[in-house]
Amino acid sequence: MVKKETLTVQDVVEHLDISQLLTEPQLAELKKVISVVRFKKNQPIYEEGDVPEFMLCLLRGKVKIYKEGVGGRSQIVRVLKASEHFGYRAYFANQNYVTAAAAFEASTICRIPMRAIQRWMSENIQLALYFVRQLAVDLGVSDQRTVSLTQKHIRGRLAESLLFLRDSYGLEEDGATLSIYLSREDLASLSNMTTSNAIRTLSAFASEKLIAIDGRKIKLMDEESLKRISKNG
Repeated sequence: MVKKETLTVQDVVEHLDISQLLTEPQLAELKKVISVVRFKKNQPIYEEGDVPEFMLCLLRGKVKIYKEGVGGRSQIVRVLKASEHFGYRAYFANQNYVTAAAAFEASTICRIPMRAIQRWMSENIQLALYFVRQLAVDLGVSDQRTVSLTQKHIRGRLAESLLFLRDSYGLEEDGATLSIYLSREDLASLSNMTTSNAIRTLSAFASEKLIAIDGRKIKLMDEESLKRISKNG
């Protein structure tokens, strides 16, 4: 069950990049149609086959976009951090969702009806160009990830995923520990490998002092070596 979370409209609007591009009448309408919901850890946000109705913006927390594969294995195709928009591509393509989304941790998300977004775009060239750019960036990232996950060896894929998580979520105050604690299953899904291979490769990285492991916490001890492993594949 999705629970409502009390936030002021202004709090929410300040998180939205598109609010800077809207006209005054559009901004006034946004404040009327926007809604805020909260998801528990691991709770689905939408599922494959659902009909897209909203553009979503992550206000707090962490979210994964994933697709179920052969034999029940899932592949994480994207991870999101606060202020990122998602969930709108399928609407523009006139499709149901081909991926699913779930919360890595307790997350707060705002929803804007796509019908309103589409109408505003027809009236506002700057807003339309914003979504063209966003979709172009997402396509570029997807293309790069596809090449990496299909051509790199296991060590290269895992090293890339660790660096990808660093770039996406940053590090804790010690300047080394990733600010996201993934299960081994999720890390394997992000890296396109089996859980057993992820565990073995993590252990190898730890023995080589490239990382240090404390439960789900991963500390990057030698980023330069991880970069070389990722680059060389």
